Amino acid sequence: MAQHSAGILLYRRTPAPAVLLVHPGGPFWARRHVGAWQIPKGHVEPDEAVEDAARREVAEELGVTVTGPLEPLGMVRQAGGKSVSAFAAEQDVDTGAITSILFEIEWPPRSGRRATFPEVDAARWMPVAEARTLMLKSQLPLLDRIEPLLGDA
Repeated sequence: MAQHSAGILLYRRTPAPAVLLVHPGGPFWARRHVGAWQIPKGHVEPDEAVEDAARREVAEELGVTVTGPLEPLGMVRQAGGKSVSAFAAEQDVDTGAITSILFEIEWPPRSGRRATFPEVDAARWMPVAEARTLMLKSQLPLLDRIEPLLGDA
């Protein structure tokens, strides 16, 4: 059964229209830049409302509470089959002050050693045009869906 995730594409209109994307932490993404940036998102727990999961994931990955209304952006399906329910929220965030939860994996593989990494190692505000060049390909439709909220991006 394919996994279901939920996340929020944060946006701001000032000082210039921009969206906030995150770079996943850990060794798999360490050397990837183009095609790696994405919305903060994560697994929807059983019996958890999708909007609640999206808010929880932003809090876990950025250390930010999204309190305003969420605008549904629909669903996208990622290459591995995971479906992502996405929302938009207008909220400014200081990307220099983000705090992400950590995860632990065996690293290097088959070494028997455990290493800890942040779920998100960077967050950046960027214009939609730049986001189109850096965003995970399967999430690109979300940029088309958020543009009406940004005005002249």
